[in-house]
Amino acid sequence: FNAALSGAGAVENVVDWGTNDIPVTNAYFLGGFPWQVPHRYQEQAAIFQIDKVRTPTHIVTGEHDVRVPVAHSYLLERSLHVLGVQVKLIIFPGQDHPLGDNPWHEKIKIREELKWLHKYGNLCISTCNITLN
Repeated sequence: FNAALSGAGAVENVVDWGTNDIPVTNAYFLGGFPWQVPHRYQEQAAIFQIDKVRTPTHIVTGEHDVRVPVAHSYLLERSLHVLGVQVKLIIFPGQDHPLGDNPWHEKIKIREELKWLHKYGNLCISTCNITLN
């Protein structure tokens, strides 16, 4: 892949189980609680495969996201940075999981994602009559 966009993505399942607002989903989809099936929590967590990532990654999240807490985005950003992968993290203040509370945040999100795709994904913006300023 030339470019990646991540929106409030969970990267570590034990932390996700312990901090999100619907922890039963992790237990359901992973077949138990972290102490019952620790191998599943690890094998399904992106953080344990992160060293394979080479794709420039743009990350967006809300500051007050309780579905996928902002710690996931910090973890992803730091890991990619340490690995030397181009990465950008945008955290929208006062926002929860959906960014719909502030229409400007949605506009900024889309603008910044298009810039990222133009820079790394070879997306031709000029033919779409879009100004990215």
